[in-house]
Amino acid sequence: MSGSIVVVLVLLAVIAVIAIAATVVAVLRDGRGEVRIEPSEEPWTAGNLPSEPYAQIRFK
Repeated sequence: MSGSIVVVLVLLAVIAVIAIAATVVAVLRDGRGEVRIEPSEEPWTAGNLPSEPYAQIRFK
């Protein structure tokens, strides 16, 4: 039985090494998490939201 446990542990170790290597390759290809800045076409607005909190409007 100890021989089969060793085989399982070796397989798990190989899978772990492959997963770590694939993660490193994916991060390096992705640009180390850099986010490209996309210029906005319109300035940000709050739309038609009130300029005061709702709680204050209710108690006036």
